Amino acid sequence: MLDVRIFNILSNIELFMKNLNLLFFFLLLSTGMTFVSCGDDDTDDEPAALSIVETAIATDNLSTLVDALTMTGLDATLALNGPFTVLAPTNEAFQNLLDSNPAWNSLSDIDNATLTNVLLFHVLGAEVASTDLTDSYATTAAAGPNDEQISLQIDVTGGVRFNGSANPITTDVEATNGIVHIIDEVMLPPSVVDIALNNAGFSSLVAALTRADLTVDFVATLSEAGPFTVFAPTDAAFQALLDSNDAWSTLADIPVDVLQAVLSYHVIAGANVQSDMLSDGQTVTAFNEGTFDIDLSNGPAINTTSGQNVNIILTDVQGWNGVVHAVDAVLLP
Repeated sequence: MLDVRIFNILSNIELFMKNLNLLFFFLLLSTGMTFVSCGDDDTDDEPAALSIVETAIATDNLSTLVDALTMTGLDATLALNGPFTVLAPTNEAFQNLLDSNPAWNSLSDIDNATLTNVLLFHVLGAEVASTDLTDSYATTAAAGPNDEQISLQIDVTGGVRFNGSANPITTDVEATNGIVHIIDEVMLPPSVVDIALNNAGFSSLVAALTRADLTVDFVATLSEAGPFTVFAPTDAAFQALLDSNDAWSTLADIPVDVLQAVLSYHVIAGANVQSDMLSDGQTVTAFNEGTFDIDLSNGPAINTTSGQNVNIILTDVQGWNGVVHAVDAVLLP
């Protein structure tokens, strides 16, 4: 599946890479990122002697990363003032990436635009120390639909993980223009499916989407190029749905036609709708051709045709093929 995902990533970023000057992008990025370190610098300390790229060059286990940055021209970008945070995959991590596709024997076998966006997914436009990490999403330099910047999940529960599976090996390597954390995996930008899979708070949604008797393969559909907008109910939202009917103890008790209609009501196909694109009273057509209205009168919310007013509690978790917003109730058509 990895080669399919990489192909789809390329199809979504091709226009971005042709038309956008990377140097100008990063000059804007260095001042416009929303993930801000809350640590204070000690002005009495001596400044770090090496830039991020020079730090990578001086680290034997990052030589493949150095080669990748050089091939894509990102070595010049990461020589700018920043600040940046770079999650730096080890040589072994890059070898595991190459081993995942029989067509790849070296970095040169990976399309340059694809490799560039994958590397940008490892870059944040602020200095984020390990002590600043929380359960959250950070904005990376990688681009998805509409050139929206792709989100990176950070999970610190039971140990730090990035993007659901990448683990830090060495943290807080200071550089003159930012900070480096060495990780054990080359991370691929997530699809909307990956966003749900990687977040434990969406486990009921994942279980519903993968129920064996569904006649629509939601996982396969939502793994395509899209773009998609998904309003994702939390686990608590699904529990409230089960509690609303005495005949339902588990998701398996919900009739398949009902569950399928409900799930389809949470997806907009063909559009990457971020929160700043929503307007009060806007009517949205869902995947199942049902409609609902946007209500911005008291925070972002959805008015369904069944009379619900459902809060949008997390916005703009961006993937390579669409965007996810979390909602606090299951939408009922």
